[in-house]
Amino acid sequence: MSDLTAFGNRLTKNSRHWKKWARRREIGCFRIYDRDIPEFPWAIDWYEGHVHAQEFARGSDQEMTPAQRSELIETICLALEIPAQQLALKTRQRQKGSAQYQKTGMRGKEIIVSENGLKFSVNLNSYLDTGLFLDHRQTRQMVREQSRDKRFLNLFAYTGSFTVYAAAGGARESITVDLSNTYQEWSKRNFLLNGIDLEHHQLVRADVFDYLQQAIRQRQLFDLIVMDPPSFSNSKKMDDTLDVQRDHPKLIRDCLQILRPGGTLYFSTNLRRFKLDPALSEEAQVQEITAKTIPEDFKRHRVHQCWLILK
Repeated sequence: MSDLTAFGNRLTKNSRHWKKWARRREIGCFRIYDRDIPEFPWAIDWYEGHVHAQEFARGSDQEMTPAQRSELIETICLALEIPAQQLALKTRQRQKGSAQYQKTGMRGKEIIVSENGLKFSVNLNSYLDTGLFLDHRQTRQMVREQSRDKRFLNLFAYTGSFTVYAAAGGARESITVDLSNTYQEWSKRNFLLNGIDLEHHQLVRADVFDYLQQAIRQRQLFDLIVMDPPSFSNSKKMDDTLDVQRDHPKLIRDCLQILRPGGTLYFSTNLRRFKLDPALSEEAQVQEITAKTIPEDFKRHRVHQCWLILK
């Protein structure tokens, strides 16, 4: 393994910088390190005193020995001044299907963190993802600023963080759609943490394709929609697979049918090689806003693409 001293020094330096940056912005969770040194391909995030560290998988010939992993853990804990029990360590493989949402087999408890004055429940150990995608912090704030008196729809909602922001921004009502009971219950906990009225902000467990068809038949209309689908999913709960490159034109066109004139759709994906269908620009006003939606602590690697689509 390469010299850990350089890695530890970089962590210490980054930690000081990003903690000062975050305090000024009321942000409790942020990225400290993002593959800064090629020999250490890790993404390391701070969750209010807890640390989530993900190694990007390399070839088997580059895997760490148990002794090397132990040294690495010690280096991270010393640099970030945390006890080992507050470090969650994972390896990030290339995921297919719903794997990013599956359990890791590790035990972990949920902790409450804050972001822009709002509260969220996260779990750093039990799942591959934590329950809060930090790279969409800016996008969530944009939704909050546009939500006053709007009817809001959150599709592929995961743990409902976009809806929490919309409600905080004054959305008069919302519908939050996800196929997973686990994540709908998680969304409900996030709603309750923030005092959100469940009578006006509904949770709907459904396949998004089916929900959109039903909404079109019922002639529902929304002022603001967020759609951030997984790149690929073959969940057993779905009738078919989801491939965001193949399926995004239909998903977006269906959203446009239930979007009020003058309404706004935010569409995002983390598929690196994704290309938006150019034909969509003939049917709506389409603007890529990726640069505006990626926070400063994530600018080292582009983690998502995002479009603003106006009807």
